[in-house]
Amino acid sequence: MQIGPWTLPNRVFVAPMAGVTDRPYRQLCKRLGAGYAVSEMAASNPRLWNSVKTSRRLNHDGEIDPIAVQIAGADPEMMAEAAVFNIRKGAQIIDINMGCPVKKVCNVASGSALLRHEDLIARILESVVSACRPFGIPVTLKTRTGWDHHSRNALRIGKLAENTGISALTLHGRTRADLYNGHAEYDTIKEVKSQLHIPVIANGDIDSPEKARFVLNYTGADAIMIGRAAQGRPWIFREVDHFLATGTYLPPPTFGELRDCLLEHLEDHYRFYGEYTGVRSARKHVGWYLGKLPLSAPLIQRINQSDQSQEQLAALAAWFDQFAPEKYLTTPSQALAA
Repeated sequence: MQIGPWTLPNRVFVAPMAGVTDRPYRQLCKRLGAGYAVSEMAASNPRLWNSVKTSRRLNHDGEIDPIAVQIAGADPEMMAEAAVFNIRKGAQIIDINMGCPVKKVCNVASGSALLRHEDLIARILESVVSACRPFGIPVTLKTRTGWDHHSRNALRIGKLAENTGISALTLHGRTRADLYNGHAEYDTIKEVKSQLHIPVIANGDIDSPEKARFVLNYTGADAIMIGRAAQGRPWIFREVDHFLATGTYLPPPTFGELRDCLLEHLEDHYRFYGEYTGVRSARKHVGWYLGKLPLSAPLIQRINQSDQSQEQLAALAAWFDQFAPEKYLTTPSQALAA
């Protein structure tokens, strides 16, 4: 699949998730088979660019190309300025967020709240595409099917995006009103894909190799994007890519592979955030990785109470010692059902 000048290695992408898809996590997912990853959304307000949170989100040191940065906001000029600012910080693709459903984003008329204002969407798209054009930087758009079930407008937004010069469209198969409830509506993604000439990426409820194949075949999408199903399971990208290419399953990770993956992730995480923030933000990742495994509850409780990185790492290493490193976490069929 192609986004502007970039030819991506496969059709299995990491969805941008606030508080999750930081640089250490994106790097890990790319190493484990993701063909593309988009950063957490960065604010378009210049007053926030020097904040610690935004500075971290703009840190792409050592990141595997292409570096894709998602920006969010509701002011066309400010969004254009944010795009250029991020390009000068290393962004090679700019992604516009019009899909985030959370209240603190929608309450300032950005994210999926923009779906109620198609005239404003047009101005934002034109402003950002025009600002990126002199740099040769492609612009993509991530959105939802509409504000609610009575006002689905994904097809109109998709055509508007294509006509404006957007290079690819990611469509989460839910309305803003759905949040993350119910089931993704793949019929809308199928309709949008059938009417557009730019690449369309399907997003929503893709949690297994078989589901990925079904969504690609049913919608005709050019690629799929995986979000929540990759939390604590970053190897899902290689599993899906392998299945799409061969129709066969990779074996699940062994306990030894999981140990190495988790400890490497956490060490990178601590270096990126520093001791205080790193220890606290690592807790959710440990819960995602180990929450469904046997005998993990006391360990997770200990991790959540620890405020030292070396203590967390030592507790994890000791916990893994009780399992044979060559033992698989599950059988392939159990992994699909998980």
